[in-house]
Amino acid sequence: MSSPESLSAPEQPAKIHLPRTSESEPLKKIRHTTSHVMAMAVQKLFPKALVTIGPWIENGFYYDFDIPEAFTEKDLKSIKKEMIKIINRKLPLIREEVSREEAERRIKEINEPYKLEILEGLTEPITIYHLGDEWWDLCAGPHLENTSELNPKAIELESVAGAYWRGDETKAQLQRIYGTAWENPEQLQEYQRRKEEALRRDHRKLGKELGLFIFADVVGPGLPLWTPKGTILRSILEDFLKQEQVKRGYLPVVTPHIGRVDLFKTSGHWQKYKEDMFPMMAEDEESAKAEQGFVLKPMNCPFHIQIYKSELRSYRELPMRLAEFGTVYRYEQSGELGGLTRVRGFTVDDSHLFVTPEQLDAEFLSVVDLILSVFKSLQLKNFKARLSFRDPTSDKYMGSDEVWEQSQGAIRRAVETLGMNYFEGIGEAAFYGPKLDFIFSDALDREWQLGTVQVDYNLPERFDLEYVAEDGTRKRPVMIHRAPFGSLERLIGILIEEYAGDFPVWLAPIQARLLPVSNDFLPFAQEVAAKMRILGIRAEADASSERLGKLIRNAEKDKIPVMGIVGAKEVESNSLSIRTRASGELGMISVDEAINRLKSAILSFSNF
Repeated sequence: MSSPESLSAPEQPAKIHLPRTSESEPLKKIRHTTSHVMAMAVQKLFPKALVTIGPWIENGFYYDFDIPEAFTEKDLKSIKKEMIKIINRKLPLIREEVSREEAERRIKEINEPYKLEILEGLTEPITIYHLGDEWWDLCAGPHLENTSELNPKAIELESVAGAYWRGDETKAQLQRIYGTAWENPEQLQEYQRRKEEALRRDHRKLGKELGLFIFADVVGPGLPLWTPKGTILRSILEDFLKQEQVKRGYLPVVTPHIGRVDLFKTSGHWQKYKEDMFPMMAEDEESAKAEQGFVLKPMNCPFHIQIYKSELRSYRELPMRLAEFGTVYRYEQSGELGGLTRVRGFTVDDSHLFVTPEQLDAEFLSVVDLILSVFKSLQLKNFKARLSFRDPTSDKYMGSDEVWEQSQGAIRRAVETLGMNYFEGIGEAAFYGPKLDFIFSDALDREWQLGTVQVDYNLPERFDLEYVAEDGTRKRPVMIHRAPFGSLERLIGILIEEYAGDFPVWLAPIQARLLPVSNDFLPFAQEVAAKMRILGIRAEADASSERLGKLIRNAEKDKIPVMGIVGAKEVESNSLSIRTRASGELGMISVDEAINRLKSAILSFSNF
C-alpha cells in the first residue's frame, strides 16, 4: 500500500522493480565479484591494509580491513577510481581448489594473518578465487567469469563503519566499507531513491520530530521511553485490539515481569535461550551455582500456563483464551539493536488459547480471522503467509515426529481453507511448535514479520496440563500461541514508516488542532476543542499567538490530520474552516458537522 500523501508531497517517479538478492543469482555474483574488486583496489592503494571477510548482503556488499588509519570520503573516491581501472582490465575470475597445507603456505607468503584464522574453519578442498594473476582470497563464490561483466555506473561505495573481528569487542577493530552493486544504472538510481525515501520515513527520525519516544543513554540502549503522544498511540492500539478480543471471548490477565528460572527450565526456554535472557538474580551463591534464581521474563506463555493450571478445567471451559499485553525482556546484542524494530524491552499482544484437539482447526481459523481483521484496520494490505515448519534434520526441536505432523497439518489446513498466499519456511519453527507467520512488505518493499500463530502440543505435555473430557477421562489440551501485532514497539516503528508519520485520523495522537487567526478568537477555539475532547476526539487549540501561516506550517510539521481555522466568520456562524492533510482545503463546515465527520472517520478507520 502507499502511505497517505501530505499536502506538499512531491510526485513520485515511476517504480522500477528491484530484484531481491535472495531471488537473483546474477546479483549475488555481481556483488560478490564487486567486493573482491574493491578489496583488490584497497590493497593496491593501501599496501598495509589486511583483508578479512567480504560477503554480499541484501542490497550490496562489504569488506572488513585491518588498516592503521580510518578510511575517509576522499579515500572512497580514490578506491572507486581504482575499481573502475580493474574492471576495465577485463580480469578473469579463476576458481582453484587446493589442499589446506598449500593454502596455508600461500597465506604465509603474503602475510595475511586473518586468512590463517579463517582457514582453520574451512574443510578441504580449500576454494580460492583469483582476480587475474595478481590478487586472490579464500572464497566459495559465486562470482562472475570476468570483471568486464560489471557495470561501473551501477556500483557505488556508500559508507565506512567500525567493526570488530568476528563481532567480538575484545578483538581487533576493523574498518568496514559498505557498497552497493546492481545490474544497470537504472536499478542503482532507483535503489538510491528508495534509500533517500527510507531516510525520510525513518521512524527514529520521525519519532523524535513528532515527539513519540526517546532513547536515553543513561537508561540504556534498546529501552525506549514513551512520551505522552507516544503513549497515546500505544494506548490507541492496545484499546483497539482489546475491544476486538472482548468480542471474540478473550479473557484479560496480568502476569509479573520476573519469574523463577525453574519455570523456564520446565518450558525448555532456559536450556535453549539462556544466553538471550537477562542475567539471573540469585539469593545466595549456592542458589546461583544451582541456577535457582529469578530472571526477567523473555516470554509470557509459562505464566499463562500457570493460570490455566491453577484449577482442574472441564471441557466445557474450553476453549480458554487468555490475553495480555505483556512486556518481556531479551538481551539483544548492542550491534543488533535498531530503533523500535529491535529492542531489549518490548510489549507483546500475547494470547494463549487452551483448546481440545477437536477445537483446534476452528480456533486456529478464528485467530487468523482476527489477525486479518487487524491488518485491514491498519491498512496493511501487502503481506504473505509463511508456514514456519521444523527442519527434520535438526535436533533443536522438542517433541515427537507425530506431534509435529499434527501441528503442521493444522496450519496447512487453515491456509488452504482460507485460500491464502503462502510459502513454507523450513527451519523457521519455534523449538516447541510450528508457526504461521505474516510477512509484511512495506512502502519500500522491505519485509517485516508481524503477526504470528503457533500450534503447540509440547508445552502442555511438559507442564502436564489436563482437562476433564466429556467421558470423565483426563485429556491433554492443545495450546495456540498468537500475537496479531507481534511486538507493539516494532509495529509502531513500521507504522510510522509506512504512513511516513501521517497517521490516519483514528491513530493520530492529536486528531484535530484549532488555529485562531488572532488571540481574539482563541476562547472560541478552546471551547470547541474542549467540546471535541468530551466527545472522544483528541483535539487542542493552538495558543502560541503566531501568525496564521506559521500556525498552519507548525500543524503540517506535526502532521496533524485535521486543522480548523477560526476567524470572525467562523465564530459568527459557529463553524470551522477545515484543512486536512489527506484532502486539502474543505471550506467552512459547521462545528457539529465537523465533529460528526471526525467521529465517523475514527469509527471507520479512515481519513476525514
